[in-house]
Amino acid sequence: MNDWILYNVENHIATVTINRPEKRNAMTYAMLGDFIETMARAGADDEVRVVILTGTAGAFCAGTDLSDLDTVPGETRGLRGSAAEKSRWWPIVSCPKPVIAAIDGPAVGMGAEFTSQCDIRIASTRARFAWNFAHRGLVPDTGAGSWLLPRLIGTSQAFWLLYSGEFVSASQAYDLKYVSAVCEPEDLIAKAREMAETILQGSPFSHQRMKTLVYEGLGIDVDKHMENHTKALAECFKSADHKEGVASFLERRPAKFTGQ
Repeated sequence: MNDWILYNVENHIATVTINRPEKRNAMTYAMLGDFIETMARAGADDEVRVVILTGTAGAFCAGTDLSDLDTVPGETRGLRGSAAEKSRWWPIVSCPKPVIAAIDGPAVGMGAEFTSQCDIRIASTRARFAWNFAHRGLVPDTGAGSWLLPRLIGTSQAFWLLYSGEFVSASQAYDLKYVSAVCEPEDLIAKAREMAETILQGSPFSHQRMKTLVYEGLGIDVDKHMENHTKALAECFKSADHKEGVASFLERRPAKFTGQ
């Protein structure tokens, strides 16, 4: 592992930072491999209950480093696994913990795709988003732009962003309800941590099942969803976190959830 992807854990919050400031955090194929491994690490880390994803030096991720394309044969370029290997295509969605994107500066191409994979997005006033794949003769490279983005902002708005490749400002992204909050750059990480600390007040046992139900529910019918829902609900009723949640309410004290 290099220092391209930084990983830090404090108070059950993991911060994953894309760290290639000289290229505005543009991704090489080697970096992408490290990123996929780091998101898997956060998902498996018992100390982690919430993840913040961000970038260094006033940029989130400027997309794929086009100068790196020649390192991979054209027919396999961009293919990071079979279609069934979702953890390689959607490493953020596949992380079982809540993931907050803290977006400063450009989130372009793959960078924009990464933001779509996050559960919650907040942006600085200088954040900008662009799904500029049509300008490179491509479709969205992780599949998030064609699957998740229309579900987040509606098909018509998604088509415009995909067809045009135009930049969207932080305020426009907020109006589209793509981001939940906009703040000054110097306040971005503090705001993300504040949101993460709010999430920490809930049960990780519940959070993991909520995330699974929401993402799986996007691709199945309501009957199958309700089958999954009733299974998850039964698991929750049997969990230590449920017992602690009820006990803490009755005893008027903060809950001490363990994720069990």
